[in-house]
Amino acid sequence: MKHTYDIHGMTCNGCRAHVENTLNAVEGVTKASVDLEKSKAIVESEKHIPIAAFKKALEDDGGAYGISIPGDGHQHHGPKKQKSGNTGSGTFYCPMHCEGDKTYDQPGDCPVCGMDLVEEAKMNTHSGTQYTCPMHSEIVEDEPGDCPICGMELVPMKADVSAEQKSYDRLLRKFWIALAFTLPIFIIAMSEMIPNNPLYDLWDIKYWNWIQLGLSIPVVFYATWMFFERAYRSVKTWNLNMFTLIGIGSGIAWLFSVFGMLFPDIFPSQFKTHTGTVHVYFEAATVILTLVLLGQLLEARAHSKTNNAVKELLKLAPNKAVRVVDGKEEVIAIDKIEIGDLLRVKPGDKIPVDGEIHEGKTSVDESMISGEPIPVDKMEGDQVSSGTINGNQSFIMKAQKVGSDTLLAQIIEMVNKASRSQAPIQKLADRISAYFVPIVVLISVLTFVVWAAFGPEPRYVYALVNAIAVLIIACPCALGLATPMSVMVGVGKGAQSGVLIKNAEALEKMKRVNTLVIDKTGTITAGKPSVEKVGAVSQKYTDKEVLQYIVSLNQFSEHPLAQAAVKYGKEQQVEAIETKDFESVTGKGVMGNVKGKEVALGNKAMMKEANASISEELEKEVADQQRLGKTVSILSIDRKAVGYMVISDKIKASSKNAIGELQSQGISVIMLTGDNKETAKAVAEEVNLGDYKASMLPEDKLKEVERLQEEGRIVAVAGDGINDAPALAKSDVGIAMGTGTDVAIESAAITLVKGDLQGIVKARNLSDKVMGNIKQNLFFALVYNTLGVPIAAGVLYPFFGLLLSPMIAALAMSFSSVSVIGNALRLRKASI
Repeated sequence: MKHTYDIHGMTCNGCRAHVENTLNAVEGVTKASVDLEKSKAIVESEKHIPIAAFKKALEDDGGAYGISIPGDGHQHHGPKKQKSGNTGSGTFYCPMHCEGDKTYDQPGDCPVCGMDLVEEAKMNTHSGTQYTCPMHSEIVEDEPGDCPICGMELVPMKADVSAEQKSYDRLLRKFWIALAFTLPIFIIAMSEMIPNNPLYDLWDIKYWNWIQLGLSIPVVFYATWMFFERAYRSVKTWNLNMFTLIGIGSGIAWLFSVFGMLFPDIFPSQFKTHTGTVHVYFEAATVILTLVLLGQLLEARAHSKTNNAVKELLKLAPNKAVRVVDGKEEVIAIDKIEIGDLLRVKPGDKIPVDGEIHEGKTSVDESMISGEPIPVDKMEGDQVSSGTINGNQSFIMKAQKVGSDTLLAQIIEMVNKASRSQAPIQKLADRISAYFVPIVVLISVLTFVVWAAFGPEPRYVYALVNAIAVLIIACPCALGLATPMSVMVGVGKGAQSGVLIKNAEALEKMKRVNTLVIDKTGTITAGKPSVEKVGAVSQKYTDKEVLQYIVSLNQFSEHPLAQAAVKYGKEQQVEAIETKDFESVTGKGVMGNVKGKEVALGNKAMMKEANASISEELEKEVADQQRLGKTVSILSIDRKAVGYMVISDKIKASSKNAIGELQSQGISVIMLTGDNKETAKAVAEEVNLGDYKASMLPEDKLKEVERLQEEGRIVAVAGDGINDAPALAKSDVGIAMGTGTDVAIESAAITLVKGDLQGIVKARNLSDKVMGNIKQNLFFALVYNTLGVPIAAGVLYPFFGLLLSPMIAALAMSFSSVSVIGNALRLRKASI
């Protein structure tokens, strides 16, 4: 019989193979096959097997994967099992992203590749140093003082050490221990090359072999024992990885030496010295393990630099703020701030949370979140963001977003998530890695067989040493790190430049984009419209009455044009009238009931929706204003157009240059706007844009994107409004202006913090640099293994007499991963 099940938690081919092996091991299963793309498992058996048996098998294996009956809708995950230890202060993930964006609550080893899990950088919202009583640890205060229980002076608490630093310190301690015991072994072994070895004058060679064994025990069974644990687990779960090869290679060398000492008579003469003792390889085993440990140490240090961008952002988050209550100032922790609090920001201080200036004016350095070095002038009512730096004037702000809702916190969260995401190009490395270790083991076995059969004397010694060298030099780790390291550094670089990448796929696709669709308002223009004129064309209403109807309708709308109208009405001291049955018609305008009359405001499509007639006089006035690039909203009362509002929106200074630069890169730029044809034409001409369409509703923009995609184009869409959301979601790469609506940002894969088209140029350049870096890493890793493995196997020996020592192979392997990370770190200095 055959059954189909849903599998949950798989993210790569390694996961698929692991689940397949686990299911096949269940008693009664004749064959189980797993499809990664469909997340399905087909299980064949002679008799029915309860799903509980499969659940238990997966849970006993670590609980990383779940199984359910199709249509059940439940994900039967077991508990996540990880090594116990110091939990640190964040979430832990595999640097090779073996299981996609899966995270763990505790530090430990990746169950797939065996690498140390890495701690994700997180914001600490507490107020820096805290104080506690040396006698009563439950007393914790933000400020120094006396213990309320015993009166003793409070002392500073030690700051938590990150899990990343703890891991590095642990590796460093073990490395020094390994080095201390390995060096004597190495000296004893190399002394054989000295004529009339002075050590043999002290003791016979067999005693020195026992000394080497004793010295190797702390190295093998303490300092580097974790490598053997990872190797055993990799074989048990059949997630073969770098540690499989290290464990087999160094383990064989050490065990061979021990057996050679205990049972010398079972070995052929080829393996023996002239004194009758068997050649031992304690120095090879310990040197290999110590060098691998050194590689892990250097890798941990280098890896800590890959998320420097997030760490720099974290440094922006202040610990304290000054709250103003009834005119009095008090210093409080950031996590004590509540929405609506008034906060004093002094010159040079970091702005504590997101909000608006309540009193005063200043200039703010926003370079760390926008990428622009020039300070921005701010006045009452303007928005300020957490982590930006105040200029030389003091002001009072009102808190609007706190904690994880602030822009800085969202940027950090987005960077962390994007860093853990997988780029499509990584699938190539996954496919290679799935077969890499078994092929290397096979090559190692063939190396032994060929050298034993055809090699020079002592053939078996050559066979053993070269087989071990093959196992040690192969490095699947370098291949696995090639993509995620570049993605992590690239995403961080983008964040520092005001380009937020939601996932690695968008970063990869951006390089292939050949068509860019952009909105007008808020994308090409500043998105800060201002009312220039309000006029009446009916003798029944004055200009002020027309404005009052406009303000009354717009008071319920969040559209930038509506906000500009309301602001203008306040300046003209016009009060809004109660409006009933308010309705917003996306892409057209608004309508409602004011004073018992049917009122509509918007473009000509809105007038058609309201069945309103427009006089020739109004038609002419609207056309004249639109030819000047202005936006005109028409007001109708009881199905007759009675007035209009002229709104201007300045074109961003950078729009023209950015569009020109994108066009020079071969990208076709198309403007789709809901505005009228005359206004669209005026704006397009000013920015040298020849391809544009006007009067586009959200569904029209969506259809245009679909049409372009059907033509085979790779389409990116940039917009900032609700009306852009469908097109953003449908595009190959959606780009949202950070100054736009939350809906647009949520629908996009890339967000430009500054809301500037120049950010698209940066995103394009960043994509180009990151993809180039990934290809360099993949080339380096593949070429390294392609050349290293045959050389270790001895292909150069017949021609040049060259062989590769397993110790040299270990050194090369250890530095290969570090080299990949080092190459990725170059992106930090890349110019975008």
